[in-house]
Amino acid sequence: MREKYLNRELSWLAFNERVLQEAADPSVPLLERMKYLGIFSNNLDEFFRVRVATVRRMLTLEKKIKKSLTQPSESTNQTSLQNIQIKVIALQKEFDETYRQIQKELEAEDIFILDEKTIFKKHHAFLNEYFKENIQPLLVPVILSESSPVPHLRDKSIYLFVKFVVKTTHRKLFALIEVPSDITSRFIKLPDHGKRKYIIYLEDVIRLNFPSIFQIFEPVNFESYIVKLTRDAELNLEGDLSDSLIEQLGKGIENRKKGDPVRFIYDENIPQSYLKILLKKLEIPNTENIIPGGKYHNFKDFIKFPNVGEPKLEYRPYKRITHAPFEKSTSLFHAIAERDHLIFFPYQPFDYVIHLLREAAIDPSVKSIKITIYRLASNSMIINALRNAVSNGKKVTAVLELQARFDEGANLVWSKKLSDAGVTLLFGLSGLKIHAKLISITRMNKNKEQCFAYIGTGNFNESTAKIYTDLALFTADSAISNEVEKVFNLIEKPYMHFNFKHLLVSPIGMRKKIIKMIENETANALKGKTAFIKIKLNNLVDEKMIDCLYDASKAGVVINLLVRGICCLIPGVKGLSENIRAISIIDRFLEHSRLFVFGNEGKPLYFISSADWMMRNLDYRIEVATPIYDKSLKKEINNYLNILFSDNQKAREHNATMDNTFIRTEDKSVRSQYDFFDYLKTRPDAIEIS
Repeated sequence: MREKYLNRELSWLAFNERVLQEAADPSVPLLERMKYLGIFSNNLDEFFRVRVATVRRMLTLEKKIKKSLTQPSESTNQTSLQNIQIKVIALQKEFDETYRQIQKELEAEDIFILDEKTIFKKHHAFLNEYFKENIQPLLVPVILSESSPVPHLRDKSIYLFVKFVVKTTHRKLFALIEVPSDITSRFIKLPDHGKRKYIIYLEDVIRLNFPSIFQIFEPVNFESYIVKLTRDAELNLEGDLSDSLIEQLGKGIENRKKGDPVRFIYDENIPQSYLKILLKKLEIPNTENIIPGGKYHNFKDFIKFPNVGEPKLEYRPYKRITHAPFEKSTSLFHAIAERDHLIFFPYQPFDYVIHLLREAAIDPSVKSIKITIYRLASNSMIINALRNAVSNGKKVTAVLELQARFDEGANLVWSKKLSDAGVTLLFGLSGLKIHAKLISITRMNKNKEQCFAYIGTGNFNESTAKIYTDLALFTADSAISNEVEKVFNLIEKPYMHFNFKHLLVSPIGMRKKIIKMIENETANALKGKTAFIKIKLNNLVDEKMIDCLYDASKAGVVINLLVRGICCLIPGVKGLSENIRAISIIDRFLEHSRLFVFGNEGKPLYFISSADWMMRNLDYRIEVATPIYDKSLKKEINNYLNILFSDNQKAREHNATMDNTFIRTEDKSVRSQYDFFDYLKTRPDAIEIS
């Protein structure tokens, strides 16, 4: 029997390979390609910290269970880990080759990356002074000996494993030095020589100064190799019942630093005898996920690689397109009361969200503001607007998700600031993350309460809103806005029963209602009627949802999927999914919005959503999808999807082999993200702003 679903972890690695393809693409500006290397590396770190760690825990549990079985079955988790390692090693080779090619092209632009062996004589004095003032005070070398304790390697850090010989005794010594790239710049600009620009990595400056670091040993014959450890990032919140969630989170974040190793990367040129010594000292078993690499690691820092060359080496700054009704109105509330509005980020300004909250903060007619918060920008204007609203006498409630992965610490800080400002804080429900993106504002209009709502597909984060594609509905339609208020009531009073007629809310009924709409298309196709489904997601993993799409395909429903990341569905399989086309788009912006469209016998149903089709989103999170009722907005979404599905420059096929084949047609060139900008410019009164 053929497999019906692609392996989730391998599909994710295929997604990250698409990121690596962007780094290799010569049509992408050179320094942007360096940034893609950084994104690829950062993605891979998180993959090991979360997904590989999860598979390892499942394997450990599996082994415990199998000890009691007389005929243990073959481990799919063990196979998965082996396949992951094979793919990661292959991607590492692609990565190294791409980096070498980029280096050559940088040199053609008179930008040279030097190391401790290739710097010029004139650079020595500069680097010696720079090292003494900026680097040496940050270094804490650890000498490794039989009697020394096991050194603790920090997650996300890189270390120099150093071997040297004591001149007087000829004794061989080993040491570890953490490279302090989280405190000082990883990239050091050297003095120019004519038109030529020079950069050296922080670790190579440290290498250059080994003699002064270890001078008390009178050291000679240095060798050094970069190593990096990735740890399990799972938070264990099973603390004492008397501990508050905030206390448990604080303990969990601290314990995360001590998580089990899930990946160890080393310079492939290290002698095997040295590697054995290091692994033994670190108490790392030489098993799966011990991965060879090049001279440099932590390429996530490349996201901040400095531009010392021409502006052409980076993407030109884009100009956002204004939304004319909002620009013309003296009040966003007046504009929203007249009709619904749909805003496309980053093509249009995220500032409209800030403006709405700022206006609400000072409008005497506004009585209350409620908002869900998952991830925020480091300097959040959202927080400032909420604090201002409290100062103006508004009742402000923030549902803050403390367990947003890797943002737990930041959200603990925000909880203190909001609480100090007088904001009423809610921390969600036991076992359910709050992932919906909602604002509910109650405003008096002629002595009657009127509810205004915002429903989005992305976070209230000004920084990511500049690079993530998301949609947001601004509405005063009571059918929707009253139900948004009801979602907040659900969070505040989970013991009560709530029904939703318009919104799709998980885990209450989103799954069932989506399945019903898929089954409706299936029934229509079996009756010979035109039936279609268009879906845009970040991840498609849930097997029940995939099975429903397979059934619809077999009935003749035409299905178009745009899945940026993981896609466990296999499209184009005869007798199973031959009516399903699935693509992924990786380009300048991160495709993040979620959209569902169902044919519905010529009266299409349109939804935007915060939820991907994964079990966690549909069953273990509070998510919201809102219908789009306004005809003009339906047309906008339809045009948007048509442009996306016509992409023949940055779109790749999802298929059984996960080979990321680019879609190339003889039709007019369509690069969807750029073409959608052009489409928005054709709107009446559209204005470009920086």
